[in-house]
Amino acid sequence: MNLHFIPSPLRRLLGVKVPSPKPTYELLDLPGSLGPLLAALDRVDEVTLDTEADNMYHYKTRVCLLQFLVGDRIFLVDVLAPGIESKQLWSRLATKHLVMHGSDFDLRLLHAECGFRAHSLFDTMLAAQLLGRKRIGLASLLEEHFGVQLDKEGQKANWSKRPISPKLRDYAARDVAHLPDLRDLLTKDLVKRGRYAWFEQQCARQIEAGAEGFAPPDENDWRIGRSERLRGKGLTVLHAVWHWREQTAQRLDVPPFKVCSNDILLRYAQCADEGGSEAAVVQAAHLGKRQDRLSASLTAAVRAGLERDPHTLPRRRGRDPEHTPLSAEEISRQDRIKLARDRVAAKLDIEPTLIANRSQLAQIARAPDRIGTILLPWQAELLDGEHLH
Repeated sequence: MNLHFIPSPLRRLLGVKVPSPKPTYELLDLPGSLGPLLAALDRVDEVTLDTEADNMYHYKTRVCLLQFLVGDRIFLVDVLAPGIESKQLWSRLATKHLVMHGSDFDLRLLHAECGFRAHSLFDTMLAAQLLGRKRIGLASLLEEHFGVQLDKEGQKANWSKRPISPKLRDYAARDVAHLPDLRDLLTKDLVKRGRYAWFEQQCARQIEAGAEGFAPPDENDWRIGRSERLRGKGLTVLHAVWHWREQTAQRLDVPPFKVCSNDILLRYAQCADEGGSEAAVVQAAHLGKRQDRLSASLTAAVRAGLERDPHTLPRRRGRDPEHTPLSAEEISRQDRIKLARDRVAAKLDIEPTLIANRSQLAQIARAPDRIGTILLPWQAELLDGEHLH
C-alpha cells in the first residue's frame, strides 16, 4: 500500500503520519485571470485563506500573495502582478465563512489595504490555544496531526520578490491545503471539552479587532521602552534619532528595525542624558554594516537633538484613569483575582492570559462591577464567584 495517498482523515484514524503529496494549485498572476476563483467562490459558503506579506523586507507592509482553498481547488493570487484587479474578490469574500490560522495580523492588514472585514471565522490558532496546546504554530500542528512538514524557509522569505519560486509557491499552497482537516479535528476536541462557545466568542472578537486595522501613527510613538527614565537632552536626542530612523527606513525601503534596534536608540539617548558630547553620543552604539553610510545623517540628527529645547517636544498625554496607580485596596483585589485566574487556568490547562491579561486584571480590580464589559462572557463566567469584591 502506498501510504502517501491515503486520505488525511483515514491516515489520522490509522495513526499514520506521512508527508502528504505536494498539493496542486492554480497561480493567478495575469490580468483577467481571477475568473476561475470568482466562479469557485460563488459556489461555496466557506473559504480557507492565508496571506504572505513583505513586512520583513520593506518599510510599508503589503500583501504580496493570497492563498485560497475553495472546495477542492487551491488558488494562489499574485496581488503584486500588474493588472490584477481584486475589487470583486473582496466583495465576494466578505460574505464567506473563513478558515484561517493566526488571523489577527492578516485581518488587520487586509482591512488597512482594502477595507475588508470578515463575515465569520474559524481560527485554528485560537482553537489550539483554547485546547491548551503547547505548540500552536501551523507547522507544529500539521506535523503533529498529519505528518506534514512545512519548509521553514517560507516563513522568512521575501514574498515581494518576483518571480515567486516554485518552492515558495508549494509552501504557500500547503499553508491552506490541510486547514480544513485541522479545523475538523480541533472542532471535535472543542466540542468534547465544552469550549466551542468560548471559541466562537474569541473568533468574533478577532473579527472586531481586525476591523480596527493597525493603530495610526502618533506623535508620541518615539517614547519607546525605558524612555520614561530619560530627562532633558536624553529625550530630545531620542526624539531626533527615532525620527531619523523612520526617515532612513523609508528612504531605504526597509523596516525600521533593519536600520537599528530600539536598544541602540536608547544607548544614544542615555549617553546624551549623561552629558555626552555629539561625538560620544554617535559612538555610543554601532550600526554594523550601515555605520559608514549612515554616519553623516545620524550625526546631524544627534546634533539637532542636542540643540533642541526639551520644552518643545510633543507633550505627554494626561493620565488615563485606566492607567493611574492602583490603590492598596485595588492591589489586594488584583492579587486575589490573579490567584483565582491562575487557579482556574491550571485546572483547564490553558494559558492564564487567555482568561484575563495583566491590563484586564487591573481594570477589574478598579471596577469589579464592569467585569462583563472588560472580559468576554466565557472569561467573566469563569471568574464569577471568585470573590472579586
